Amino acid sequence: MCDTCGCGQGKATILKPGEENSKNHGKTTHTHDGETHTHDHSHSHDHSHPRKVKIEQDVLGKNNLLAERNRGFFQAKNILALNLVSSPGSGKTSLLERTIKEKGKELTFFIIEGDQQTMNDANRIAKVGAPVVQVNTGEGCHLDADMVNRAVQRLEVADKAVLMIENVGNLVCPAMFDLGESSRVVIISTTEGEDKPLKYPYMFRSSNLCIINKTDLLPYLDFDVEKAREYALQINPDLKIIELSVKSGEGMDQWYDWLKQEMKD
Repeated sequence: MCDTCGCGQGKATILKPGEENSKNHGKTTHTHDGETHTHDHSHSHDHSHPRKVKIEQDVLGKNNLLAERNRGFFQAKNILALNLVSSPGSGKTSLLERTIKEKGKELTFFIIEGDQQTMNDANRIAKVGAPVVQVNTGEGCHLDADMVNRAVQRLEVADKAVLMIENVGNLVCPAMFDLGESSRVVIISTTEGEDKPLKYPYMFRSSNLCIINKTDLLPYLDFDVEKAREYALQINPDLKIIELSVKSGEGMDQWYDWLKQEMKD
């Protein structure tokens, strides 16, 4: 578990595109025991002593409780909430961009972007026309149920919508934190090793769908798709697997069919 990244402290900023230059820029929102506080961090801090943060059982317990509340809210409003997880650079944001462009008239999308810093991904999503908020976790390496709860309030997610939660690029810590999602989607790309499922078993074991992205690059790589599938199913026999290329569009119909089926279920 995380011991130095600051996870579990509840520090995060939640902004909509265009708000990064507002008067609230440079402030961090903290949540303590259900109460939200805003503190100005424009002054300097002494970081000479490394901090070690131990996540206790009660931290995960509180997160799981709020995750269940999130899940109940999503179910009551018929919202399909998907938690997209991967290593950095697997193509999560590109997948969202193409999905919104091609299916935005059929499905109503709301997006939560998670990164440690910058508004880059939220700005990309805003350009393709979907409501979006950016959650910057600072030192934290994952989203948690409280961050998602507050982001959903800012988004005002509509009934019967698809809520896409793009988690921080990390296959370790996000595996432990339930956000209240309907399904978890793990994405790997052909530019990574096919043994990712074996190296990060907790993430693949807790996921419902695995997307193997960037299949258009297979002729130029040594990535073994069959081995990747074998390893993933070895960890999670119930895992559904879709091979696709966001760039070429090959396999995207399978992803869209899966989305539609999840909406029906």
